[in-house]
Amino acid sequence: MAYHDPGAADPLSIHGVVPPTVTAFHEDESVDYEQTAAHARFVVDGGAHGVFPLGTNGEFPLLTPEEKQGVVEAVVDEIDGDVPVIAGVGAPSTRETVAHAEHAEATGADGIVVVTPYYYPLDHEAYLEHYERVAAATDLPIYIYHIPSKTGNAIPRSTLAALTEIDSIVGLKDSSKDVPWLAQSIDAHSELTFLAGSDSLLFTGLEIGCSGMVSAVANVFPELVVELYEAYDEGDEARARELQSEVYDVRDALKTGGAYMSGVKTVLKLRGFDAGPLRSPLRLKDDESTAELEAELEALGLL
Repeated sequence: MAYHDPGAADPLSIHGVVPPTVTAFHEDESVDYEQTAAHARFVVDGGAHGVFPLGTNGEFPLLTPEEKQGVVEAVVDEIDGDVPVIAGVGAPSTRETVAHAEHAEATGADGIVVVTPYYYPLDHEAYLEHYERVAAATDLPIYIYHIPSKTGNAIPRSTLAALTEIDSIVGLKDSSKDVPWLAQSIDAHSELTFLAGSDSLLFTGLEIGCSGMVSAVANVFPELVVELYEAYDEGDEARARELQSEVYDVRDALKTGGAYMSGVKTVLKLRGFDAGPLRSPLRLKDDESTAELEAELEALGLL
């Protein structure tokens, strides 16, 4: 068994490339459910091994509860068992998180991704109670989403050890960029599936034991990230390193003239897939930044 294989506790054996798919909007910023589902299909057609709607790239904090549920329904209906759908259900309150978890299960999602509650700081007992209540409400496997730069809550490794005692918790998506924290967590909990959550650490994540990656670059160039994963999986680490270097270049290009997420939707449009605007106050790149971004990607041979 390869060191980067999924954790034994994970019934879905999540691995490979799992893009955090976008939520598409009409020009008036209402949700375009058809195009949202089409984006999930786009990444699966590009080789993705799973899809994760309602992650950061899915703009989930900007959606109403009803819109979030509509996104999950649209993606599950489109993918229809072709690859696992692990739906984001996290919210600041346990009550809302539980409601979304129950809905995801009723809709037919394969698993749920539960971001740590955000805005208010949590102590050890608050983490435990939150995840225990979610686990009690659904039979779906749970993947913790650890992104302290956005939530304000970094999970202590002692708390993670207690959380792993909850049977339904089978994995963790880590976007902390704290490599020692991730490496030590993988070492201590090899039964869990770990997913690297930053495009800057795809190769590194595989090296320290992640079974896959949740990659924003894979939202626009799924083929590139899938090739990286498959090269590593086949033992060609030199090629995987080369492709990580290319991902670095794409990542830098996406940040041209502003936010990473605006780069994702802007490049999708350049590739012929119109996911519409971001929801305000987020915004797409202006014309000057778009032209610069397009030139950088053309120089890389990607457009």
